[in-house]
Amino acid sequence: MNFKQLAEQYKEELLDSVLPFWLEHSQDLEYGGYYTCLKRDGEVFDTDKFIWLQGREVWMFSMLYNQVEKRKEWLDCAVQGGEFLKKYGHDGNYNWYFSLDRQGNPLVEPYNIFSYTFATMAFGQLSIATGNQEYADIAKKTFDLVLSKVNNPKGKWNKLHPGTRNLKGFALPMILCNLAVEIESLLDKEYLKKTMDICIHEVMEVFLRPELGGIIVENVNDDNSLVDCFEGRQVTPGHAIEAMWFIMDLGKRINRPELIEQAKDTALKMLEYGWDHEFGGIYYFMDRNGNPPQQLEWDQKLWWVHIETLISMIKGYQLTGDKKCLEWFEKVHDYTWTHFKDTENPEWYGYLNRRGEVLLSLKGGKWKGCFHVPRGLYQCWKVLEQLQ
Repeated sequence: MNFKQLAEQYKEELLDSVLPFWLEHSQDLEYGGYYTCLKRDGEVFDTDKFIWLQGREVWMFSMLYNQVEKRKEWLDCAVQGGEFLKKYGHDGNYNWYFSLDRQGNPLVEPYNIFSYTFATMAFGQLSIATGNQEYADIAKKTFDLVLSKVNNPKGKWNKLHPGTRNLKGFALPMILCNLAVEIESLLDKEYLKKTMDICIHEVMEVFLRPELGGIIVENVNDDNSLVDCFEGRQVTPGHAIEAMWFIMDLGKRINRPELIEQAKDTALKMLEYGWDHEFGGIYYFMDRNGNPPQQLEWDQKLWWVHIETLISMIKGYQLTGDKKCLEWFEKVHDYTWTHFKDTENPEWYGYLNRRGEVLLSLKGGKWKGCFHVPRGLYQCWKVLEQLQ
């Protein structure tokens, strides 16, 4: 495998194709913020603005400005999105709405914890890029709110009847693993350590289940026991594999090689578990008992699942030298680049059917924005560069 050539491939795709696509097509220069609902060629097909995707794009361009190059157009893009979010994205007390109309009027109330987590990430990176203390304060205040909601992320918008089946989900501790490192410079050391310890414990000792052969489940009871219901049987391979590179990064950061090794083994386990041996690619949702999953889209192949897997496999190889990671990286790389990359227009498809055919030709929508593709290209480029 030619690491130098591969590093160049990921770098070029990021800098010459994907980022220019979002800079050109997603910025709303009249009202501020970003369009994310973009057709195959970048044409806007819906102008609603989803807070978590707005936050992700602010984060993306701020991070690249901080880590790659001080390009003025990247910072300008991040700042205009940040200002739109600051002005319209929350209720005045940093409770972040789910969505706004084009002008910034709220459409959906603050019910989704991920609006908060990505606002935290956005303003954390933007404060580093600009040196603006106000942005740092917004990140810190929002992070405090996230931690206060850990036990009831949907608050009064929780549809579940209290006391019957109190499930807790994998998504929040998983994202907090990443978030804590993201805004490390803004946090008190003791506070940071405590948050990291809790997240590692939840991800690696609560949701990771040795009695199921070492797979990660998506939901458990609030006493950490397994539950035999749709949600309790749900396995989301992409989620689990993505979380494992967060854990690898944490393991490196706190110098725990055994944690890195465990995360690498778990990522391999989940990839083998989730791979579609008939058509290739990774399933979206599975049932740990082999029952029919409740999600009708269970067998679709999604862009983010494959891109996050590429990051986990190349990091796993870099940090542990396990050749199995490299073999899987090559296999997933071939599938991803031949199926998700649009050979005629910039940016990548998001949704394929089980056979790997394009299901929706959009480049952005309510769930796909300027995040997984550019972040994945950046992460893989940087690791491959170090492997040369």
